[in-house]
Amino acid sequence: MKSNFYFTKQFSNIYKKTSNKSEVTSQILYGEKFRILSKNKDWIKIKTSFDNYVGYIKDKNYVTDFSPSHKVQVFKANIFNGKNKKTKNFLTFGSIISKIREDKNFIEFEKNKWIRKKDIKNVHYKEKNYLKIFKLFLKTKYVWGGKTFNGIDCSALLQLFYYYNQKFYPRDTKDQVKYSKKVNRTFFKKGDIIFWKGHVAICINSKQLIHAYGPEKRVLIMPIIKTIKRIEKTAKLKVIKISSIKY
Repeated sequence: MKSNFYFTKQFSNIYKKTSNKSEVTSQILYGEKFRILSKNKDWIKIKTSFDNYVGYIKDKNYVTDFSPSHKVQVFKANIFNGKNKKTKNFLTFGSIISKIREDKNFIEFEKNKWIRKKDIKNVHYKEKNYLKIFKLFLKTKYVWGGKTFNGIDCSALLQLFYYYNQKFYPRDTKDQVKYSKKVNRTFFKKGDIIFWKGHVAICINSKQLIHAYGPEKRVLIMPIIKTIKRIEKTAKLKVIKISSIKY
């Protein structure tokens, strides 16, 4: 089978098994590259090229002819049918498009599908301000396996920073813990990553963190020490590693 396919739907769940009732383990975004490992009736088993994530999606909405040119830099970008006809559809942050043509304010990425230039950056653009990315998702609903404006989980919030900057970083917390280098100090500072078993948060300064927090059902900013104590009390989990964002 060909090794390079590109997903061309707004986004889709990646399932653990070939069923819509199966566990959602992650999501695939518009323009994301993947390989097809096998086919099973209406389903394909894929491996995403960015992070080697394996799972199942429906056997549709992908192409081989795709030249990545731009990426969505906003929380959700309107899709237009024609340059002044806004639809109810959006591309989520980090989606990658292939430019067909452009004018002063818009880029066409599929036939009769346009997106505003102010909502995108060149695909090779690097965003070093990680807090800018994390804060896009403030108040977003917590969804296990999610990585879009419709819902996101804790490990996806962190991974999306690296995905946007085209730098490898694992999808799941258990793998992120292993991959991330430990820092040895007794205080917290901006850019620190705090890991628990099955959970991760990022420090926005020396006193506060941001995370997609299941018990609160959303992405929010909380005090670092208070959060550590709460997780230890309610989930019986202690911090297992402190790392730092690298870019």
